[in-house]
Amino acid sequence: MCKGAEEAQKSGLKQVGFLRTRIEWIEHAFAPGEIDELWITFPDPQIKYQRTKHRMVNPAFLERYQRLLRPGGLLHLKTDSEFLHGYLLGILSVQGHEVLESCHDVYLQLQAQPQHAAIACQTHYERIYLKKGKLITYLKFRFT
Repeated sequence: MCKGAEEAQKSGLKQVGFLRTRIEWIEHAFAPGEIDELWITFPDPQIKYQRTKHRMVNPAFLERYQRLLRPGGLLHLKTDSEFLHGYLLGILSVQGHEVLESCHDVYLQLQAQPQHAAIACQTHYERIYLKKGKLITYLKFRFT
């Protein structure tokens, strides 16, 4: 978060916020329509069926994000979990939301675009997963 704040300051961005909190409390931190873009990076995929309600991209959480995003706002998911990537793609397809980008191997598919937001910044966990040879997936979409 500190690095992100420093980068935002160096870039002269004025309307940037960084928040570390429980995701269940996100609606207490932002007003409806206040967010332009939301990034979810490397959440626990909660693979077991009984853990579905804890997935950060389950339908209930997606409804929360939709309320907080301005119309046309973007949501990004970056993960090492092909399961979570496919799970979200399925939900988006059923609900008819607009998938703008979908990469199953973001570093292979976007290597010609080194400044692309999905690869220009790496998280701590991302570096760990890359060293282990795991693929990093990426989804960018907007609610319709």
